[in-house]
This record gives sequence, C-alpha cells and structure tokens, in this order.
Amino acid sequence: MCGICGVVSREPLKDTSLVSKMQNALVHRGPDGAGIFQSDPRVTLAVRRLSIIDLTTGWQPFYNEDESLVLIANGEIYNFVELREMLQSRGHSFRTRGDCETILHLYEDYGKDCVRYLRGMFAFALWDSRRGTLLLARDRMGEKPLYLYEQEGLLIFASEMRSLLASGLVPFRLNANAVDLYFHYQYVPEPYTPIENVRKLPAANRLVIDVKEWKLSEDCYWKMEDAPSLNGDPVECIRSELEEVSRIVVRSDVPVGIALSGGLDSSVVAAFVSNKYPGQLQAFTVGYPGHPPFDEREDARALAGFLKIPFHEIELQTEELVSFFPELVRSGDDPIADISGFGYYSVMKLAREHGVPVMMQGQGGDELFWGYPWVQRAAQDSLLKASLVKEGNQALIRYLQPSLPIAWTAWGLRTWLENWCGVRDGWNKFRAHKNSPVDQLVFYDLAPDFQNANRNSRNLYTGEFSEKLNGGGPWTIFKMAQPWLRPDLTLTRLIHETYLLENGIAQADRLSMASSVELRLPLLDYRLVETVIGLRKNNPDVSLSPKSWLKQTVQGILPDSILNRPKRGFQPPVKEWYQSLFRKYGHLLSGGYLERAGILKPEATRKLSEGDFGPNEVAPLSFKALVLEVWCRQLSAD
Repeated sequence: MCGICGVVSREPLKDTSLVSKMQNALVHRGPDGAGIFQSDPRVTLAVRRLSIIDLTTGWQPFYNEDESLVLIANGEIYNFVELREMLQSRGHSFRTRGDCETILHLYEDYGKDCVRYLRGMFAFALWDSRRGTLLLARDRMGEKPLYLYEQEGLLIFASEMRSLLASGLVPFRLNANAVDLYFHYQYVPEPYTPIENVRKLPAANRLVIDVKEWKLSEDCYWKMEDAPSLNGDPVECIRSELEEVSRIVVRSDVPVGIALSGGLDSSVVAAFVSNKYPGQLQAFTVGYPGHPPFDEREDARALAGFLKIPFHEIELQTEELVSFFPELVRSGDDPIADISGFGYYSVMKLAREHGVPVMMQGQGGDELFWGYPWVQRAAQDSLLKASLVKEGNQALIRYLQPSLPIAWTAWGLRTWLENWCGVRDGWNKFRAHKNSPVDQLVFYDLAPDFQNANRNSRNLYTGEFSEKLNGGGPWTIFKMAQPWLRPDLTLTRLIHETYLLENGIAQADRLSMASSVELRLPLLDYRLVETVIGLRKNNPDVSLSPKSWLKQTVQGILPDSILNRPKRGFQPPVKEWYQSLFRKYGHLLSGGYLERAGILKPEATRKLSEGDFGPNEVAPLSFKALVLEVWCRQLSAD
C-alpha cells in the first residue's frame, strides 16, 4: 500500500522539485520509505511506501528486466501468487517478491489489458519508455483513488487532493456544479471534485498519455452490469466466492485485523477471514460513554469470543471529536458530511497503536445485497415507472395494490384504513411518476437529505453562484433513457457508484491511511460482485427481505442473533456531536470562506451557523455547510 504522484508533460519539465513536494504530502500513506523516477525529462514519478508484502525487497519504482518499463502502484494485488507462477512459467524474471511487480510483466504480455488479470485494489502509473506512453489505471470498484489535473501539454496525478495542491500548480477554486452536488449528496460524486479542473480517473478506467503526440485516450475496461448470467444456487455460489476471496485477501507479511461493528457485514468478513487466518486475526471496535443503545461493543465482543479473536475497543469522547474535527475533515481529503467518520478514523488509529497495519472491513454488503430499504424501494418503484411508460394509464392497476397494516394494533389499523388499505400511497406514487421526467429513475429523490437540499439549497446560494450552475443538476446522475429493462441491476450499480464509492470507500481509504493503515474490503471483490449480479440476472431478489441471500449464505456459520440484528454500524450520538461541533465551530460560517467566495448568502450563513437540522435528516444542510467551510479553510491553506 502506498501513495503515488507524478507529472507528465509534452515539453521537458523545468522544475521537478514540485513532485518532491507532492510526495511529501503523502507521507501518511507511506511512512516506511520513498522512491522517485526522473530519468526521462518529460516524466517524473514518485511514491511513498507502506510496507505490507515483501518487506525487504519490494521497493518502488519497479522496473522490468531491461528497465524499459517503470511502475509505481498503490494497492494490493490479491492474486499475485497465482499471477507470478503463470508469468514465471512464461519466462518472466522477477526482481522482488512483491505483489505489484506482476503488473509490469502482465503489461509486457498484454499491454493495457494487464488490468483484466488483476484481482484486488489498485491505482498505478506505468511509463513505457519505448512507446513514450504513460498508462494510468484504477481498480474495478474504485477502492484506490487517483486525482488528475490537466492543462495543455501537462498532466499531474496523485493519490490525494492534498498532494495535487502541494504542487503549487493547481489553483484552489471551487467548482460551482460540484458544490451544488455536494449539498444534495453530502459528498461530490465521482468523477467530479470540488476544485475546478481537477477530476478523478473513474473506477475501472484506463488513461493512456502519448507524450510525443500529446494524445490522451481513456476507456472503461469493466462494467458491473456486463457480468454474465449465472445459474445455480445463490447460497452455494456466494459462499464459494466468499471462501476464495477470504483465502487470498489475507496475504500479508504484517499483522491483520478487522473493524468489527457487530453488524452482519463485518461479522461475515470476520467469520470467513478468521477461518483462513486462524489464531492471528485481531478485532477492533468503538463505543460511547454510558453504553447507549446504539453502542455495539457488547455485540462485537460476543462475536469476537465466538470466533476466538482477540478483541480491542476504544470509547469515543465528544470533546475528542470536537478538538480533532478540523484535522478529521482535512484527513478526509474530500469534503464528506458523514458524522460517523470519526468512528472509522478512531478504529484505524487504534489498530495502528496495537501494531496492526492491515485491516478488514465489511463495506459493500449493504449496497450489494439490498441492505438499504430505500434503495430496494427505489428499484421496485423504478420498475413500476417503467411499466407506466410502456403501458400508459393501463399500468395504474399495478400501483393500486392493497397492502397489509404496518402493525396489528389500533394505531396500525387506523393508519392503514386512513391510507385506504394502502391504495392511497399507490395513487400518490402514480401521480408523482407520471409528473416526473420520463428518463429519471427513482433513486436519490427518495432520500430526505436530497429532498431537503432540493427544496432549500437555492435559497442559500447567492445570485452570482446560482448563475454559474448549468447542466442537468443533481438528477443527471440517475437519468437513463427508457426502456429500463432491469432497474434492479441499474440501481445496484448506481448505489455503488455514488454513496458507496464517494461516502464509504473514500472515507475508508483516507481515514485508514491517515493512520498509515491499509484497509481491505473483501465484499468488494469484483468476482464476488459479478457472481451476485450474474445470479440476480436469472433470479431477481429485489422483492426478497433485505440481505436475504447473504443471510442464507452464512446460516449455520454465524449465530442467529447476528442474522436478525438491525443494521447500525459505527453509529454515534448524532445530536450531541452536532450540537457540540456547532457550539465550537458554527461561528466560522458567518463571514467565512463560503460567504467570501460568493457561494452562500450572508443571511444564509448566519442561519446555518445555528446548526439546525430537521426530522429524518442524516446530514442536514447546516452540517454540510460546516464541513465544506472547514475543508476549504484546511486545504486552501496547504
């Protein structure tokens, strides 16, 4: 695991010291050493190393046999043992015992299609001196980031935004459309970033820069929905892939741990990984003073005992969050208005303090197995809307289906009758779908935070800022031409590309690397994802209970108490934390960066500084504004 950065230009670089500044900004991603390539006047590549595999010889940059190829890479190639054996049988010679060196030799045989053979998480830069080309590539699920800044005849890349800014060549100017997306989503969806002229290389994409001709060509080499249809028993197929990925994901020359929340996803990972890593895995979790109902330490401790895993915990204090908040926002690298980030940061810091630099986490299970009821409902409603577009008013009968009471109580029965036995909700849904754009899937517009931003964000913006907004707005992300043949597959992809990628994975990467910890996410293994999508093509599961396939897969492996436990994750004392943060930092909004930049009205910043948030909101506009304000102050000062 490492941090990488570099500059490539059409003309010879006049000042290569800027790459050293970028490299220094990545020390937290690689505290164990550094490497740099400067042999070509048009290309400078740099890396910081966190030693995980091949501790003695796996130093970067990597070179092939005749040194015509140079590689810097961030990530882990889980199937490197199998790839190495295959490549050696074909006559390739290796200089190290590391995992990423396999990329070089695959490239010698397959060119840019080398990425198709890689199973793991990665972002890399490969300089081909013979062809005069630089290949940048990113893993299928986007676990490892890669930021790009482009000018005529110049491209700068880095693992983090802070590294790009450290070059001194990237102006800190906010992108209006990206800021509007942020206020709707609580993060900036990929490939956009908050900074003008900075973007991310999208997940599963390759970018080739021909330096001589200065020609850039980019393509996507993998799409989730292209997974082949798969017949078979979902339980057997999914269990087989979980067994396989658990076997290869534990490969490490340093201790490995798991972030254990007590919920289903992390419990599944712990159960399978501990079986492949017997007697060595350690568990880490967080809790809160007074053991409130959302404190899952006891659940996590019980599972650790069941699996015979050493258990470590830390109790998060409100005053610690408040004092650390500016640095927490800075460590996130992207502005992400997720109050639970402090829990993720703290559990990784705890692991590092116990000498565990590799951690596992259960992210991805909710997105892959219908763990969020609102996403499942969005897929079902999109299917309804597709029938409306196809059949017209004849589809009304599909909407007007009676339902059972929420509860067989006086209150439940009264509510049910007032709703015309469930028919009124269907009628309202029919009218909403009929009046919405034909090509707009039902998706994020179901989320209360998105709805609140849609109603109120324009009232916060200055006229000057509103005039800069163009394009289709925040709905563009979930617009797709009819007919919608499989909305369930489309929504699975969309929740991966939005919330999981830019809220979950982005925090997972940045907040683990802030403590120099490599985080691995086994449930994002692309072979597992392809298996679930392939099964779903032949056996739609969108109407089953949440996580039905996953729960069946681990039946008998995990206690029933875990299978029936509601999802909570590292859920903090939200109201107490919000109130404490606004008491300390709320005043920064009034007259702050966002106001001076002409984004928010003065009267809006004064109101937002009070920290109000409404019912059912997770990340209210006030908190989104505070995070963005602090982020701008932190990064513009770098």
